[in-house]
Amino acid sequence: MPTRFLSALIVIGASVALLILSWPQFFGLQNTWIIAHAVSLRGLMLVGAAALVVVLLLIMLFRPLRALAGLLVAALLVFGVANLAIVASRGIGPDAAVPAAAETGSPANEAGTAQRVTVLSWNTLGDAPGAEEIAKLALEQDADILTLPETTEKTGVAIAEAMRVSGRPMWVHTVAFDLVSKARSTTLLISPELGDYEVTSAAGSGPPGNTNVLPTVVAAPTDGKGPTVIAVHAVSPIQFEMSNWRSDLDWLATQCTGDDIIMAGDFNATIDHMAGRAPVDSAVLGDCRDAALSAGSAAVGTWPASAPKLLGSPIDHVLTTPNWQVDSMSVIGSRDASGSDHRPIVATLSLAP
Repeated sequence: MPTRFLSALIVIGASVALLILSWPQFFGLQNTWIIAHAVSLRGLMLVGAAALVVVLLLIMLFRPLRALAGLLVAALLVFGVANLAIVASRGIGPDAAVPAAAETGSPANEAGTAQRVTVLSWNTLGDAPGAEEIAKLALEQDADILTLPETTEKTGVAIAEAMRVSGRPMWVHTVAFDLVSKARSTTLLISPELGDYEVTSAAGSGPPGNTNVLPTVVAAPTDGKGPTVIAVHAVSPIQFEMSNWRSDLDWLATQCTGDDIIMAGDFNATIDHMAGRAPVDSAVLGDCRDAALSAGSAAVGTWPASAPKLLGSPIDHVLTTPNWQVDSMSVIGSRDASGSDHRPIVATLSLAP
């Protein structure tokens, strides 16, 4: 049986580990391998903590281990309450059930004005849902901007053609690091009602011109009027890409610095991972605020689509500079069987008064 000294070491060690997992940014560990993965799945950590509490309660039936198990249960309960509070504060808002313009009570034809835009983002896992399905969703949501990581130019053009037939023409901008893997293409569609745009990000990989492994599209208005629009795809934080992942987030923070920016896509990062990359507390990355955090849906998982929403990881985001206010922001759960491993997200933004 464990001695008092050993029991104390176990309890202290477990408590420190749980504290780090609760708020790793306090220790500067939010971008560290394994910890970064764990904190991205707060809902799953809560389920795991609950399961451990049940096991420890059974262990408490054995008198020699009762004190140790009881202290560990107490630590896990504190951990659970803290994480539940974090999840609740970020919000578990509902799916988008109706087009964003209707949700805000505004006529749909207002969505294409410079005063209001609807942004739809979807990592399509290499065009998996197909152009027709993507266009259908964009039309349902009255989207003015589509950011589509892992989507080829060919599919982007097909989406634009399908939307044009329905009276919603779109300009197509694609950056592809190669033509071998569809994951190495990112496509951005912008309504002509927002003006003419040109791509300003580099065609090659790596800062200062682009993200390192997977392409990001930065498009600026040719007349200088209107938001810079950025379709994001940061690399996943797998073991051998941690350095590139951190570099991608650093570079994206520099891109989200300015007066009028809309950035959306697959960041492969939650707002926990973005900590330390904003100059003010109200921002999460550079000068940009997170639309889901503003709308109360920042804890809803966007990946994987096969997992329940509250057990997934919210790694897809819409970010904006403070000149935009969030009218609505939702994670769309109706396309979970579409073939992509990500859920689409949609946000309606309007210029702040």
